[in-house]
Amino acid sequence: MKKRVPYSVVYEDNHLLIVNKEPGVLVQSDRTGDISLTELLKEYIKEHYNKPGDVFLNPVHRLDRPVSGLVVFGRTSKAVERMTELFRKRQIQKTYWAVVRQHPAEKKGKLVHYLIKDEAKNQVTAYDTEVPGSQRAELSYRLLGKINEHYLLEVEPLTGRPHQIRVQLAAMGCPIRGDAKYGYDREVPDKKIYLHARRLYFIHPVKKEPLILRAGLPVDPFWEEFLELDNEEFKDKNLDFIF
Repeated sequence: MKKRVPYSVVYEDNHLLIVNKEPGVLVQSDRTGDISLTELLKEYIKEHYNKPGDVFLNPVHRLDRPVSGLVVFGRTSKAVERMTELFRKRQIQKTYWAVVRQHPAEKKGKLVHYLIKDEAKNQVTAYDTEVPGSQRAELSYRLLGKINEHYLLEVEPLTGRPHQIRVQLAAMGCPIRGDAKYGYDREVPDKKIYLHARRLYFIHPVKKEPLILRAGLPVDPFWEEFLELDNEEFKDKNLDFIF
């Protein structure tokens, strides 16, 4: 019987491995000692390609443990370097889904905050104006609709700060379902939160071909009700220029 794994492969070639991870899975090892997605995928490559010895595989960005969705790994140092540069230059269009209980004041908008992370508490604070040591964070959002007394927001972060979407949505009065760390009134089973890295669009750093990737929602009846709100806007205007 095949062992169940907490991810599904969305795209792979000699340069990249992109997976849809389940909530609750670490991307990289931490002090908990729990097995990470990176370790699991190294095992996958070893078995799938019958590779002896050590496997090179590095994530080029991270998702928080309670978040689900797309994670990009580089299979070569060149791919890691080039993908990191795409993220740094904001040449990757990232689209997230977030479920919140409060209706945002505006149906769509742009949020700008200045964030400071408390490393000891692993918690970020958002400020409306720049403060010493802060990092500027920007995202745009739009309301997709309402189901089950909750609202689905489509979020596009323009920067890549730790906990950015979680803390910025909370700062506008819309904490993400299950995210007790940032103001939701209670946790949900498995300590997951309803934030999902839904889509990625970028130009492949080696093949120079456009890639549009989508991650299916976690197996969760509450999540699945929101599928009817997906209008699959890939924003053609961005196919030759992203941000």
